Amino acid sequence: MPLFGLGCYLSEPGSPTEDAVDYSLKHGYRLIDTAQLYKNEADVGRGIKKSGIKRENIFVVTKVFTDCHGYDLTTKSVHESLAKLDLAYVDLFLIHSPFGAKNVETYRALLDLKAKGLIRSVGVSNFGIHHLEGLKEAGLPTPSVNQIELHPFYRLSPLVEYCRKNGIAVMGYSPIAQAKKMDDPDLLRISKRLNKSVAQVMIRWSVQSGFITIPKSTKPERIVDNAKIFDFALSDDDMKVLNSKPEEQVCAWNPTVSPWEG
Repeated sequence: MPLFGLGCYLSEPGSPTEDAVDYSLKHGYRLIDTAQLYKNEADVGRGIKKSGIKRENIFVVTKVFTDCHGYDLTTKSVHESLAKLDLAYVDLFLIHSPFGAKNVETYRALLDLKAKGLIRSVGVSNFGIHHLEGLKEAGLPTPSVNQIELHPFYRLSPLVEYCRKNGIAVMGYSPIAQAKKMDDPDLLRISKRLNKSVAQVMIRWSVQSGFITIPKSTKPERIVDNAKIFDFALSDDDMKVLNSKPEEQVCAWNPTVSPWEG
């Protein structure tokens, strides 16, 4: 699984998403993240086809949303996602969040579809430790990935530590905190010293922390700039400063405080 890719959350359906996927793939991206909720799976599929990049060289992630939880609904929705993407298989299928309940049934459906070759790997998103423990207590295999909000201002250290201890890869969304921290003095100071943008510094923090990261953009220049994070490194002092920031969630939900809904 690539360490870096394109996120498609809030990418407008139609040509904006299609063109962004096409452009990112032609400029070296090899991971594309979408979801049933985003309403742009078909556009992602068209962008993949337009790019001309061989399917086996692209890692495609999508997610089953809460209104499709349960064995039968999940199975139906996966087939619908594959039809929209116009793909024979998806590399990674995630449960989008635990809030739809029936997590065990939903997970079992994804595992059965994996056995049929329609899914290469099964994971989760927005799962807290108690949700992951619930899957373990049900005797289910460990998810390959947990996708959660991650950036210097929301590090979720106990959850990250749990995932790493249990062999779950950590994938972070909103790596630039939805552009809400662009005026942070420490980020501005580090970016100026490195001659990099604040966004690049934040994305580099994710990569350097060992997280798979998926910054979102539909702007060609931003897509290119977001990927220019492998030609520099943050110092130990930089990482220490960023890892000491007060934590402030910026996205819609906090998986660490929601109840287990099995």
